[in-house]
Amino acid sequence: MTAVTAPLFTPYSLGDLSLPNRIVMPPMTRSRSSQPGDVPNDLMATYYAQRASAGLIVSEGTWIAPLGKGYAWTPGIVTNEQIAGWRKVTDAVHAAGGRIFAQLWHVGRLSHSSLLGGQQAVSSSTLQATGVNVYIVEADGSPGFAQASAPRALSAEEIHDIVGQYHQAARNAMAAGFDGVELHAANGYLVNQFIDSNANMRTDEYGGSLENRLRFLKEVSQTLVDAVGDANRVGIRLAPLTTLNGCSDADPETTYVAAAALLDQIGVGYIHIAEADWEDAPYMPVEFKQRLRDAYKGCFIYAGNYTAERANAALEQGWADLIGFGRSFIANPDLPERLRLGAPLNEPKRESFFGGDATGLTDYPTLAEVAAL
Repeated sequence: MTAVTAPLFTPYSLGDLSLPNRIVMPPMTRSRSSQPGDVPNDLMATYYAQRASAGLIVSEGTWIAPLGKGYAWTPGIVTNEQIAGWRKVTDAVHAAGGRIFAQLWHVGRLSHSSLLGGQQAVSSSTLQATGVNVYIVEADGSPGFAQASAPRALSAEEIHDIVGQYHQAARNAMAAGFDGVELHAANGYLVNQFIDSNANMRTDEYGGSLENRLRFLKEVSQTLVDAVGDANRVGIRLAPLTTLNGCSDADPETTYVAAAALLDQIGVGYIHIAEADWEDAPYMPVEFKQRLRDAYKGCFIYAGNYTAERANAALEQGWADLIGFGRSFIANPDLPERLRLGAPLNEPKRESFFGGDATGLTDYPTLAEVAAL
């Protein structure tokens, strides 16, 4: 199989959006927004535009309301300044020939009162994410990590209000020029705190039975489709087995096959599965992936420490349609070309993943730049 015929490098149609390849840049928090106001900026526009050769870019998590913020210097999509800042990003990506979705994010209990103006974090229940740290700004202005604050349980009325915040955030994203939106329903954040049985102790219509635990996911997904106006421009990120940030489910296969079937009924454009990518992480069997494929007939994106070889195998086997490459995209702005040629990859600098300036963000060289030296 030559590079040009490998599945990764074949086009894909996501509704009426044409992707030149099957390579996705997944959402990755970088904490580089301008202060005050958590406003996307020119540096972020350069960063995303450098990576526009991806078939699809999904932006870093973007908070939908002040109470949904969980990490320092992450961008929002609420104020006029934030929308204008994101317009700089989307314009730059489109000018470079790319396509970009906004990932809409409410962290729920994975926050700290110092990030919330002194308010208490919220969740499905009063369970604290014990042992989970979030990225904050210390009193002297320097970054640091702190234990996630103890949350309070949302009332049903507040849940309805948050559904409305997602709706407005999606409208804001489209006004900012994004090609679509992705709901972050994975990795222990708010939607995940309703889905997973071990994080949801509610006894009302949003807790208890599987149908009830999926109700918030259903309502948010439906309102995003309504706000965007095209179900194909809405994606949902799920993490069935990662157990990140204290979220886990007693029967994840049953829960997430049901979630996939629900999203198939709603008709969203894709489901983005975040697989565990650390050593000794839970293995996601192919049989589980096939059950998800049987339940949902749309596009599946998988992300989690994939190599080009593993990605092509997944596409050939048919349980994946697109593949996300996370940390590889941090260090390789021209990642699709490097994968196509089998060229060496730059190593990402972990110390510059969060916060800072252009160092470790926009200064990684492309193959062409290396050849010109």
